[in-house]
Order: sequence, then C-alpha cells, then structure tokens
Amino acid sequence: MVVKELTRLERDSMGTMEVPAHAYYGASTQRAVTNFPISDLRFQRSFIKALGLIKYAAAEVNQEFGDVEAKVADAVKAAAMEVVEGKLDDQFVVDIFQTGSGTSTNMNANEVIANRAIEIMGGQRGDRNLVHPNDHVNNGMSSNDAIPTAIHIAALIDIKEKLRPALERLEKSLRKKADEFMEVIKTGRTHLQDATPIRLGQEFLGYAGQAERALVRLHHAEERLSEVALGGTAVGTGINTRPEFASKVLVKVSKLAGVKVTETKNHFQAQSTLDEIVEASGVLKTTAVSLLKLANDVRWLGCGPRAGIGEIALPEVQPGSSIMPGKVNPVIAEALCMVAAQVIGNDATIAIAGASGNFELNVMQPVAAYNLLQSINLLATAVDNFSAKCVDGIKATERGPELVERGLALCTALVPAIGYDLAASISHDAFESGETVREVALKKTKLTEKDLEKLLDPFKMTKAGLD
Repeated sequence: MVVKELTRLERDSMGTMEVPAHAYYGASTQRAVTNFPISDLRFQRSFIKALGLIKYAAAEVNQEFGDVEAKVADAVKAAAMEVVEGKLDDQFVVDIFQTGSGTSTNMNANEVIANRAIEIMGGQRGDRNLVHPNDHVNNGMSSNDAIPTAIHIAALIDIKEKLRPALERLEKSLRKKADEFMEVIKTGRTHLQDATPIRLGQEFLGYAGQAERALVRLHHAEERLSEVALGGTAVGTGINTRPEFASKVLVKVSKLAGVKVTETKNHFQAQSTLDEIVEASGVLKTTAVSLLKLANDVRWLGCGPRAGIGEIALPEVQPGSSIMPGKVNPVIAEALCMVAAQVIGNDATIAIAGASGNFELNVMQPVAAYNLLQSINLLATAVDNFSAKCVDGIKATERGPELVERGLALCTALVPAIGYDLAASISHDAFESGETVREVALKKTKLTEKDLEKLLDPFKMTKAGLD
C-alpha cells in the first residue's frame, strides 16, 4: 500500500499549492520543482551559503533603516544564518535547469528563510502575515541582482578557501622537487625529439612557474568578481531599494564571508551580462590547460618503466591492470587530466551562457553558476590530490643521466668551435654508426679530448638557465 505524503497548503501570487508538510519552502518553490524535473543537479554549498549571507545582511540593513520590524528582522537573520551554516541545505530543491534568472532559487531561499523565521517566532509555516518571503526576506532586492551577486560571492569563497591554497601547495611541491632534482642532468626534448641537455630540476622549475602564474591570473579573476550587481534590483535602475542599501549590505557580507565585495559602478552591465563570470571561467580554463600539459609531461617522464622514457619514478598508489600483474599506472595524473577536460568543457558552457543575455538580463545564470563553481572545486581537489599523491613522491631515476652522453644534440655545443655544418655532419655520422658525438668528433676534427671534455660538459650547457 502506497502511503500518501502529508502535505500542507501554501500560497503565492498565482494561488495555492500543496507542499510537503515537513518542507520549509513554499508554493513558488513547489511550482519550480514541478516545472523543472530535469536533472539531479542542485546549487553547491558555497552558493547557498552566499545567498544566505546576502539575506542575513539585508535583514540587518532593513532593520537599521526601519523598513522591517526588529522582531521580524531578528527572526529572518536567525533563519538566514541557519542557511549560511548548512542546516537547511536539504530544503534547496530546485533544479539547476530552471528559470534563467535564478528566480526560482531566490524564491526558494526567500520561502525557506521566511517559514523558518515564522517558526522561530512561534507561528505556523505559511503565515505570510507574520513573515513574508517577498516583503520581508527579499526587501530591497530582486532575483536579478541577488543571484549574480551570490554567484560572485560563492566563487570568491571557493577560490579563497580551496583553489588558491591548492595551487599554492602545488607550486611549493614543484619548487621543492626542482631544488631536489637540480643536479640531475638529462636530455631535453623539443618536438618529442632529443634536444640539448637540461636539468630535471629546470623542467620542474618550469612546472612551478606554471602554478605561480596560475595564481597571478587567479588574483585578477578575484578582482573582477569582487564587483557585484546588488543594488540594481530589476533592470539596473535600483527601483524599490534605497541608494545606500547595497553598499551597506556588502560591507556586512564582506566581513561575514571573509572576501571583499563592492557594489558595481555600472549596474546596467552588471545585470545584463555575465562578463566577469566568463572572464573568471577563462582563467580557470587557462589553468586547466596548463595543468593538462604538466600532468601529461609527468606521465611521459614516468612512462615505462623499461620500454619508455622512465626518467622519473611515480608513486605506486594502486594496481594498474586487472590482467597484467605488477603493472602500475600514473592514475593520479590521469585524474587531473580528466578534471582539466571537464573544466575546459565547462568553460564552453559558460561562454554560451554569457552570450545569452538579452537587453537588461542574462537568462542562463544558474548553469553558468553551477559550472563555474564546479570548475573551481574540481581544480582545487584534483590539484591538491596531485600534489599529495603524485608530485611529493616523485623520484629521479638514473636513466636521464645515462642517456645524456648518447644524445645527438650535444653537437650543438660544438658549433661555436667548428661551425654548424661540420657539427651536423658529426651528429649524422654518430646516428648512423651508433657512436657518441664525442667519439665521432675526435675522428673528424682537430679537437682534443680535453677540448671535448670542456665543450661537451652537459652541466655547463645548462648553466644559463640557473643565472
């Protein structure tokens, strides 16, 4: 026998709706649940937290202005803080694929906070005369400025708390390996072919530089995201809000969130575009592309262990094959590569979303928000995992130094002494005969063993990169 779920009646501007009796959300949210049964994707914790922070600070400012009665504002603040703390996350039930402005999620927040505030005041959920989701919780705001503001704040929180620390740790790990490997000589490679010698530490110094520059780009993204749309209300004109409302709210939000956000100087662009989100996603995509190169280099350098390059040994973290005993794969680097691919794909979605505004409003905000926050969090966790379970445990092998003497590109160092053409001929003869460049040069030139020892010193060839 199927037991029917207990419900209660809630109302909004369109009439009444049955909602689950246990739910804090109301009629508008229930309509959205019914209208958008699209996926299992929901807004991330950081976004819900950001929206709760906005509602909390708004209630405090509305109380200061006298626009919301003190006892109502206090109850709204208490309920909003429960949203911030994650106590009501299960009440945020609206699909990501919903109204393009995110109005359904804004109303979800308004109704949850209003009903929880009513309960705090001793009333019955749904009593809009006691606490109203629009008149009290949403006072001074529109979905059109609250939602994009919440996206920026959520991204800033996740960057500060997760992605930036992860990239800083990666840079530190790579620099430590660069120092450790600086006396390990190996053959450089260009076009996947042997090139002049390089130190393994210099390669890792390059990887550390990638992480360092990712952090610089990330700082720029943070600066752009710190300017938010709150205060523009419906179309950027600020109708139905006080001129000082947004700036006062954002001061409080900045203090609570630990990230600085300020009111935009141009509300019309802030609400009609997602340009800052698109730009931030571009930074994340650049980081993903950079990490994809880094992770693939690590895979190649460790490939083998006998039939490949094998110049580094990667940590052995799990069996690599269900059929080949003893096989160990570079799975941590592979995971990072897949995350990079996902972030690059997310950026494409965000680019389309950013181009999908018409006149005064963008209408793909929820999917842009979801993908941006997913990219930040995927990069943060994958980078942290890569540092801890791969980079920190990398060891240099003897294979790199062993192959340097047999490298044909060593002849490059002979060019100043004997000219390009003769050096090229020596390289060709060495390749054909299987001899080393040193051995062929002794036969074909007047250079002595002492001359060649000086000219073909691989460590000397790499000194310039250490100056």
